[in-house]
Amino acid sequence: MLNRRSIFAAAVLVGLCALAPHCLAAQSSSSKDTPKPKPNASTDNATQNAPDQPTWDPLRAERDLEVGQYYMHKGDLDAAIDRFEDAAVAKPGYAIPYRFLGECQEKKRLKRDAIKSYTRYLDLFPHAEDKDKIEKKIEKLRSEVEKSKKKSAG
Repeated sequence: MLNRRSIFAAAVLVGLCALAPHCLAAQSSSSKDTPKPKPNASTDNATQNAPDQPTWDPLRAERDLEVGQYYMHKGDLDAAIDRFEDAAVAKPGYAIPYRFLGECQEKKRLKRDAIKSYTRYLDLFPHAEDKDKIEKKIEKLRSEVEKSKKKSAG
């Protein structure tokens, strides 16, 4: 036995089916009358970040850190430095790449670069557990740079 809801639903369905061809015909004829919009030159369809914008990619930064540590333990310091620099670019404000970068630069005897990296690490992470150790490294490197200046001047 049919109740009122079933009868009403069937009537609505029949009405929609009867109107569907008319609506589709009206829609297709209106699409023929109006031309398709041309792409506007001012619309943004960029697929890459602008060169002056940071390329924020924290997952890539973590991967670069892992690979950089692998290269560092393997002894390929140049490759490790490249990876740590990439990690710093991929996640600006992340302190860890600068610590590893400083270690690699210190091993390669790039003392001024190591001082900059260690200083940046402490700027980004002022309450680091190894803060005292890093500050001692910075002072040691600064004294070595001063000694080399005196030797070259004298």
